[in-house]
Amino acid sequence: MKLKLVLFILGFGLLFSCDRKTEYEKVKQRELESGKVYDDLFLGLKFGMPRKDFFVACWEMNKDGILTNGAHALKVQYKLEMPSGKMANMYFYPKFEEGRIFYMPVEFQYRDWFPTNPEFSSENLVDDVVGYFEQLYGNGFFRVEDSKGTFAMVKIDGNRLIRIYIKNLSGVRVDILDLRIKDIKDIAS
Repeated sequence: MKLKLVLFILGFGLLFSCDRKTEYEKVKQRELESGKVYDDLFLGLKFGMPRKDFFVACWEMNKDGILTNGAHALKVQYKLEMPSGKMANMYFYPKFEEGRIFYMPVEFQYRDWFPTNPEFSSENLVDDVVGYFEQLYGNGFFRVEDSKGTFAMVKIDGNRLIRIYIKNLSGVRVDILDLRIKDIKDIAS
């Protein structure tokens, strides 16, 4: 009888301990299990795009004046108007796995940013960046926060993870990752 009680309590405890997934983990699991595949990034770029096709696409957009070489670690610069109407610079350069895009790190900065102007703060920029990506991919971003209060806005559609967070006083970082290839914890930011 005591053995049955101990096994029941152990089983009950295991049942509840298995269900302690975060909202992020639940959404990620649900979306990956859906089998849906989302390859679109932005500006016609896609997951799985061969390196050569990426360079050709950027070259064509450069000739059309859409993209330029950025003076930034992420080499491609795109100047755009954010949902708020403020102008921003977007810098990006993908990572390739077996010669194909699987990860797109992106950074945004308001063009009129100045340290003493709160209108162009990274806190406002993060909201603008979320708004920009909602225009591209729809609503569904949710807040993920660590124990220190650092937060990211996250959206997962099938295989595509988008994570948006404040990088520094002037910049916001976006990670767009194909979860079929690697998990975000395997990517060094």
